[in-house]
Amino acid sequence: MTDRNRLYAGAAIGLVAAAALGFGAARLTKSSTPVQTTEAEATAKPSNVVTLPPQAIAASRIAVAPAASGELDAAILSSATVEATPDAEAVLTARAPGTVMRIFVRLGDPVKAGQTLALVESRDASQIAADRAAASARVSLASRQLARERTLFDQGVSPRADFETAQANLTVAEADASRATAAAGAARVSADGRSVAVVSPVSGRVTSAGANLGRFVAAETELFRVADPRRLQITASVPPSDASRVREGDRVELTSNDGQTIEGRVRSATGVVDPQSRTATVVVTPIAVAVALSPGQLVQARIFSTGGAIRHGVIVPQVAVQTVGDQTVVFVRTRTGFKLQPVQLGSRSNGMVGITGGLAAGTPIATTNAFLLKAELEKNAGGEE
Repeated sequence: MTDRNRLYAGAAIGLVAAAALGFGAARLTKSSTPVQTTEAEATAKPSNVVTLPPQAIAASRIAVAPAASGELDAAILSSATVEATPDAEAVLTARAPGTVMRIFVRLGDPVKAGQTLALVESRDASQIAADRAAASARVSLASRQLARERTLFDQGVSPRADFETAQANLTVAEADASRATAAAGAARVSADGRSVAVVSPVSGRVTSAGANLGRFVAAETELFRVADPRRLQITASVPPSDASRVREGDRVELTSNDGQTIEGRVRSATGVVDPQSRTATVVVTPIAVAVALSPGQLVQARIFSTGGAIRHGVIVPQVAVQTVGDQTVVFVRTRTGFKLQPVQLGSRSNGMVGITGGLAAGTPIATTNAFLLKAELEKNAGGEE
């Protein structure tokens, strides 16, 4: 073989070796690249699925129920306070300064309108009684003088001017007597002329008793409160967005702390938003005598509004709604477990939440213990096994 032939043979062998090395490198590169890409994609892809077999769901007591359809804005839920009507509660005060000498009732006692609850001995009462007695005496004197002048005038002995003067004096005396009597009545001066009486203007029960024997009290000091527990009203605080939908006569469902339900009706709405609480006040009247309610008690009011448009949509239990990150979600049942489903919320009422978007009626979702799915989802996202 010549040198030229040997040179050609070596070049051919080099080309074959280079081709073989290139093919092997290509095989290695092709097999490793898909694995790296798959792992990267699996790491970057967020998980929104919780895989649970039926046995695990039953063991965790996760309830599943279909999302219901209903009225989203029909009921307005608000906190409310039970109060006595303005004409069924009275604040009783001392009409004059003095010392409490007698107390006739105690806290919780029933009283009738016009009943005396206590006596306050007062110097002002003595002065008022003296003024009344003096005014009455002046009336008697003026009456006798007028009678004498009438007789003299009829006999032609006394001039007409004296008779008219006696008439005027009697009129003035009667006016003074009327003023003194009114002052004594306003102060509730007792018959002995030494005390002022604390009298209830309404029937009911004593709900507050601050009077003590021997205590000196200034004028208009509160001593008792009397309220009629049968005449009540409920003031509900309603958000401004819902206040415009409330109408007089709307049905109201009142729920006390012990779970009792009382029916009521909207009596009126102020239509003014309180600058501090940022709520409007709605006045509710119980339909029947509410023995379960008492002034000062807090209740939940559910107002079934008839004003404005009522939107129909999807309603789910409040326990079904969870917050994952910055999303409000529910967990939809799948064949292998549950899937996270973002939703948009509407109004809340009596443990139910309106869904305005993201969920169709009839979709099976996790309700009770749905928070366990949220915990499982967050655990998987954190890389725990």
